Amino acid sequence: MMDFLEEPIPGVGTYDDFNTIDWVREKSRDRDRHREITNKSKESTWALIHSVSDAFSGWLLMLLIGLLSGSLAGLIDISAHWMTDLKEGICTGGIWFNHEHCCWNSQHVTFEDRDKCPEWNSWSQLIISTNEGAFAYIVNYFTYVLWALLFAFLAVSLVKVFAPYACGSGIPEIKTILSGFIIRGYLGKWTLIIKTITLVLAVSSGLSLGKEGPLVHVACCCGNILCHCFNKYRKNEAKRREVSYYFPLKTLWRSFFAALVAAFTLRSINPFGNSRLVLFYVEFHTPWHLFELVPFILLGIFGGLWGALFIRTNIAWCRKRKTTQLGKYPVIEVLVMTAITAILAFPNEYTRMSTSELISELFNDCGLLDSSKLCDYENRFNTSKAGELPDRPAGVGVYSAMWQLALTLILKIVITIFTFGMKIPSGLFIPSMAVGAIAGRLLGVGMEQLAYYHHDWAIFNSWCSQGADCITPGLYAMVGAAACLGGVTRMTVSLVVIMFELTGGLEYIVPLMAAAMTSKWVADALGREGIYDAHIRLNGYPFLEAKEEFAHKTLAMDVMKPRRNDPLLTVLTQDSMTVEDVETIISETTYSGFPVVVSRESQRLVGFVLRRDLIISIENARKKQDGVVSTSVIYFTEHSPPVPPYTPPTLKLRNILDLSPFTVTDLTPMEIVVDIFRKLGLRQCLVTHNGRLLGIITKKDVLKHIAQMANQDPDSILFN
Repeated sequence: MMDFLEEPIPGVGTYDDFNTIDWVREKSRDRDRHREITNKSKESTWALIHSVSDAFSGWLLMLLIGLLSGSLAGLIDISAHWMTDLKEGICTGGIWFNHEHCCWNSQHVTFEDRDKCPEWNSWSQLIISTNEGAFAYIVNYFTYVLWALLFAFLAVSLVKVFAPYACGSGIPEIKTILSGFIIRGYLGKWTLIIKTITLVLAVSSGLSLGKEGPLVHVACCCGNILCHCFNKYRKNEAKRREVSYYFPLKTLWRSFFAALVAAFTLRSINPFGNSRLVLFYVEFHTPWHLFELVPFILLGIFGGLWGALFIRTNIAWCRKRKTTQLGKYPVIEVLVMTAITAILAFPNEYTRMSTSELISELFNDCGLLDSSKLCDYENRFNTSKAGELPDRPAGVGVYSAMWQLALTLILKIVITIFTFGMKIPSGLFIPSMAVGAIAGRLLGVGMEQLAYYHHDWAIFNSWCSQGADCITPGLYAMVGAAACLGGVTRMTVSLVVIMFELTGGLEYIVPLMAAAMTSKWVADALGREGIYDAHIRLNGYPFLEAKEEFAHKTLAMDVMKPRRNDPLLTVLTQDSMTVEDVETIISETTYSGFPVVVSRESQRLVGFVLRRDLIISIENARKKQDGVVSTSVIYFTEHSPPVPPYTPPTLKLRNILDLSPFTVTDLTPMEIVVDIFRKLGLRQCLVTHNGRLLGIITKKDVLKHIAQMANQDPDSILFN
């Protein structure tokens, strides 16, 4: 009898698409690989060099990921800025310049009108040689909508034809993949290429979406593709996912190193044109007062309400898209939404500008040199003794801006609900921040005017004297942005850190924390799930949330299969089944694996074998081992009896058998079982009673049980 599995068989130990990896097995294999390399390193100089290169490969991989991710992020940002401005005009001094850079290089521009220069021509100037009058307005309006439709059509067409996985934000799928789920092609090279191109097109189309979420998908694609250059990552699914269930300290350091390299690369590219790493750099000159925590908390309440409203309505719309004819026409849906957005956006300057530019203007603290309508105050050039601008009465421009911002807020709230989830790359960070920033700026200006006209009120007179700079509307916009982003995503600590990264506003930690916590509490009171978890559940992905507690008093026997009155559990015996018997079981069932027992009578557990490994091993044996036929007996034992003359050779498959499958007893509380699945990343565990096999619990069974206990539809879990 040949033990042909002494040599590795291609495919054995791998996983089918839409299946969960076995974390325990993968980590065990990696430990064996590392132990073998360490032992061999003492035998020769070449083996020592190989050991050192193996240890260094992780750091080299992080360096490459940081360089590639940072470069792509800079390229996407610069390209999106240029194409967004292309909807309104073109730079005759250099077609590759966006509006801002075009006028930077101009010698014929005043500071007051620094966005107007002879080198930048609107489409009406190019087509009819004038920018004045109703006809010029119509020409600019038409070209704006036309460019938006062209960008959106290219984006959705490229996604549909070349990389269907390039749509959406990617964060729900990334969370699921990192937890051990296999989605072939989701992090592949075609997805990376198409997502990079279509993300620029989608953002430039003017739709209410952002690029920060999809950039996470882009970075993960970079990591996955580069992982295939290194053996220890290419051949081990768990090594490529050391950020989820399993997070060793070395991974933290390597993540930090990759972020450092990406930040250095981004700083070298300087995509924001301000020599800074942050997207919305702020520099407020006035400290906040304790009383202002009240409006900050109100912004937190607004953020929580907006988050809960958005999640419910967006999930309802996405479910309608999945279950009706609407989902069959993604191109038409994208074009209709783009047309509606562009037509409604053009008349209002705050909806016409890019969302990132809008947030930046809302965060801005008005200074002497600002020409924005938001800074059109009366007595705008009067300064205090310290050189600071005091609170002043709002001018005509401020009141006009408030009305326009109120309309912008309504449009953003409504249009984002229908935009997120379409078949194009679409992030949610920037639209959510925009909604909060608008609400915050409106409240901030209201508080500023209240303090100016009623500085003698008890709430103001102790800290805000007449002529002082008391209220900073830009700070309210920043807090509002954090509140709405927290309400949608349910982030708290990471949200505050992200706001620091985006703005550089480290000294405003307390207002941000107060708004973030209030937003989360309010949103949680109306619904426990964040937007990404809700989309994971909508798509039926097998993601086991680590933060949720399981407090029900059920036992393993209540969840395991088979249940009472069900057919017996399908098992393999260790030494009495033929190739034909095993192939019949494989063809008649869809299970991912099978327990191996001593005999059907004893039901004493020996181990567990994966369906995929069985199929590949039997096919390989038929090709390479002489005499293996349907009547050949399969042995999972270490030693097998001698083969009688004139009988087919036996097939030994012990090497694909997991001899230490995780087991629990039938009386184990499900609270412990759920915790085991979360912390060890199991795909299944076997249930025994006094050493006899009773049943099996898969990750899908656990998720269905949790859904059932939460009065949700257990059949929404589609994958194992």
